[in-house]
Amino acid sequence: MSVSLTCFKAYDIRGELLSQLDESIAYRIGRSFAEELNAKSVVVGGDIRLTSEPLKLALSAGLIDGGARVIDLGMVGTELIYFGTKFLEADGGIVVTASHNPINYNGMKLVKKGSVPISGDTGLGDIQSSAEGFDDSVVKDRLTYYSQGQLKSPQEFVAGACSIDVTTLAASKQYTQQDIMSDYVSHVLGYIDTSALKPLKLVVNAGNGAAGPTLDAIEQGFKDKGVAIEFIKVHHQPDGSFPNGIPNPLLPENRADTAEAVKESGADFGIAWDGDYDRCFLFDAQGNFIEGYYIVGLLAQAFLNKASDNRIIYDPRVYWNTEDIIAQCEGTPIKSKTGHAFIKERMRKEDAIYGGEMSAHHYFRDFAYCDSGMIPWLLVAELLSQSSLNLAEMVESRIEKFPSSGEINSKLKDADAALKRVLDRYENSAVERDETDGIGLSFDNWRFNLRKSNTEPVIRLNVESRSDIALMEEKTKELLAVIRDE
Repeated sequence: MSVSLTCFKAYDIRGELLSQLDESIAYRIGRSFAEELNAKSVVVGGDIRLTSEPLKLALSAGLIDGGARVIDLGMVGTELIYFGTKFLEADGGIVVTASHNPINYNGMKLVKKGSVPISGDTGLGDIQSSAEGFDDSVVKDRLTYYSQGQLKSPQEFVAGACSIDVTTLAASKQYTQQDIMSDYVSHVLGYIDTSALKPLKLVVNAGNGAAGPTLDAIEQGFKDKGVAIEFIKVHHQPDGSFPNGIPNPLLPENRADTAEAVKESGADFGIAWDGDYDRCFLFDAQGNFIEGYYIVGLLAQAFLNKASDNRIIYDPRVYWNTEDIIAQCEGTPIKSKTGHAFIKERMRKEDAIYGGEMSAHHYFRDFAYCDSGMIPWLLVAELLSQSSLNLAEMVESRIEKFPSSGEINSKLKDADAALKRVLDRYENSAVERDETDGIGLSFDNWRFNLRKSNTEPVIRLNVESRSDIALMEEKTKELLAVIRDE
């Protein structure tokens, strides 16, 4: 009997444990992935969540039965799978992670050869259809075989117990464990001139996620090169029970620990990550959180300082600051629709060296056009080492020149009606209309972007101005009143 799988989303796999995702579903996904891609080798790994290991091993059993050789990188962040898939020249890669989702969730991100993302319109639907078609009795028989008859109960699974026996996987001669951390560290440190780094003190908050061991490896890489970087470590040890809450620094309530540690230690800046560390968030020396928008500009500058003829990709929510920096550095600005699949596709098409989103996703050509949460702060450290300014001074001048509202969400009964109200009010007086993603209207000294959510009746607003924070705040308040019909 086939099943209906609700964990497949537009760009990845996410679901509530037991009701939407368990070991049998992981087996189905692995087997269909291998068969649909005709994959002969697949890199796998998992984050620190309690269920990531059992899901990863069940996924591996399915991959093996689908004809693939499995290379297990262990407990890793998402970007280790991106790196490993390309570095090991595998036919695909899967990381088991739920990033910043609630603790009762887990999921997977899938890529094919070259770390090209697999999404709803590039093969994820085919994998879903195939996974749904396997007979329940066959799935159970194969799981029983790989578990040596010791299938775990749902309660044991949620607590982190694995049904799949690793020795049985290894006995197939199609499963190996491999450590590529030193190769990864060599790669990411290659983005900067480590010999030019000045002594820095950095607060690093892994949020008890997967970032801790990677930071330790980077720290050792610095020591091997004689670089004097001091790490002040906060919530450093991986812990799938997340004793300090799910790591998601995008939420203001999750920033205090990093900010306080920066101020107390006198650090040059602070960095915090989400659970699978594909996003990093920066804090200046006063502990102030820096909006991702301004980090995009800094990283564009970092690359264009090395070679001014590079193309830079950015999202259309707010971009005047980014365009201004690219123009000053004589680079080529290219606007792309928001979202990792769109950014990566456009980067490949344009052979862009860097792409950035205000949501703290940063993409790099030499990192298989994928996002990394480690490369950005390394580039910022290099920028600081080359400048007489501190991070706050670098960012403050950009905020003053292009103040922005940050993204503001409004949950509405009728998002379409709200959008019409806004267009009726502002469209005729706009000097430019942009529909790269949502609707952007520009005026002489300010602009805004409105995007509807694809999954809920929510409109997302971003406003920016040129050197006029009062105008930006006035227009933000005015727009929210129109959107919310107040």
